[in-house]
Amino acid sequence: MLTATAAPPVDPPARKKKSRVATGGRETLIRLFFGGNAVVAVIVLVLITLFLFREGSGFFGANLANLRVYRTAGLEYVDIIREQADADASLSRSLSEVRVREVRVLTREGRSLEQINASLAPFDKFASDFSSAGDDLAQLVSDLGDMATAIKQQQMLGSDNVAEEKDETKPEAPPATLATLRGSYPKYEQICATLAANLSTLLANAPTLSSSIAQSSLETVKERTRDFLSAFPDHARRLRDWNPNRPVPWYRSITSFLFDKRWITASFWQDWYGIVPLLAGSIMVSAVALIFAVPFGVCSAIYVSEIANKTEQTLIKPFIEFIAAIPSVVLGFFGIVVVGEAIRMASASRFLHWVPFFPISERLNVFTAGVLLALMAIPTIFTLSEDALRNVPRGFKEASYALGANRLQTILRVLVPASLSGIVSAVLLGLGRVIGETMVVLLCAGNRIAIPDFSQGLGVFFQPVHTMTGIIAQEMGEVVRSSIHYRALFMVGLVLFALTLIINLLAQKITQRYRMSIG
Repeated sequence: MLTATAAPPVDPPARKKKSRVATGGRETLIRLFFGGNAVVAVIVLVLITLFLFREGSGFFGANLANLRVYRTAGLEYVDIIREQADADASLSRSLSEVRVREVRVLTREGRSLEQINASLAPFDKFASDFSSAGDDLAQLVSDLGDMATAIKQQQMLGSDNVAEEKDETKPEAPPATLATLRGSYPKYEQICATLAANLSTLLANAPTLSSSIAQSSLETVKERTRDFLSAFPDHARRLRDWNPNRPVPWYRSITSFLFDKRWITASFWQDWYGIVPLLAGSIMVSAVALIFAVPFGVCSAIYVSEIANKTEQTLIKPFIEFIAAIPSVVLGFFGIVVVGEAIRMASASRFLHWVPFFPISERLNVFTAGVLLALMAIPTIFTLSEDALRNVPRGFKEASYALGANRLQTILRVLVPASLSGIVSAVLLGLGRVIGETMVVLLCAGNRIAIPDFSQGLGVFFQPVHTMTGIIAQEMGEVVRSSIHYRALFMVGLVLFALTLIINLLAQKITQRYRMSIG
């Protein structure tokens, strides 16, 4: 009779070995999965970098050729004189701002419009004569500009390609030459001498204004005019020393991109690709955003982490983190319709008349864009700062209480210093978030490509600017592929990519240091 026999028991060491093999296989799969994702991320980062370099690499060579034509065609010569004409026009605009300040003060004193105009009649005549004094210089710049433009066309296209149909009833005009352009120097000297004499006479007989604010502004304009006149000999020397055959060094293409204050495209005169005004706009908007986001984000994290009860934590934290889910275009529309208009209306109120740069005329400016970017950065700063505070060892807090410190002293002297590296890392990541934002700054920053007037003090933050992200989004769809403008936008993108990469690397270094100090 056959009897069933039980299976022999599995040897315990064999069971452990089989379990280790299964565990090792799972760990290998997990390692391959996450390691593969990390490799993909590195490959994508490298491809983005190579793509930016490939598309923007030809910019500096094309820009150097552009600068050489700028010199050999005489445009550089004309721009030396144009600097003086632009400075004279800027002084005339400053006189208009002085008049606005005087009118504002007289209006608050209860003067009627007729009384104000009668009081400002001497100043108006002074401003009119001041503006008219530079007409001859502006006309000279216009005439020489037409001549230099013709020379540039002859050099770039050839005389046969730019020749127009001849009119048999009129004699053919002689072609423009550099000799003709430089032959205008005696006329330039005469115009400058007359301009200097007229402005000196006007300054000596300048009227006195009733308000101290307007009079102080007028004195500033008079001082700037004296500096303007003192620079005449230097401009004359530059014109005399100008040489169209002097070679343009290779590094001029790089320095003009990094340090030039002009970004001018599609110009009949000369295109300039200087990143300074775009970089200045990005930095100013980011600075305003951090001024608002850092206190709100860090203080909210401290409150939720150390002070709020469970109900408050359940209510506050999700609402702050929900802000990150709002589309940036919606925030942009909110900035245009609500925030910008509210700031402009507030600047015109009676309660803020004492602010020297109020009221403002532009509702889309640095301040409007910065406030909205702060709203976008607060969730990032809040979440990371709260994590840093919660990761402080519990023993630090208990030791502080054991020594007799109260809650506020424990927060300010123990918890915040212990988590400072994490908080700084959160701020840097918030900075990386706002400096790379596009839609909000494109809609709310005003998009004026110029360095703001820092002589206005804090009023500089209420002026429109353009940013690096905004210029890429605005102009990339309109440029010709592989043109110098197209490659310049990729160079801006490369600079922006490098900035955000440096900010994130710095944040990671600080985070690692924070973790080492806690460990």
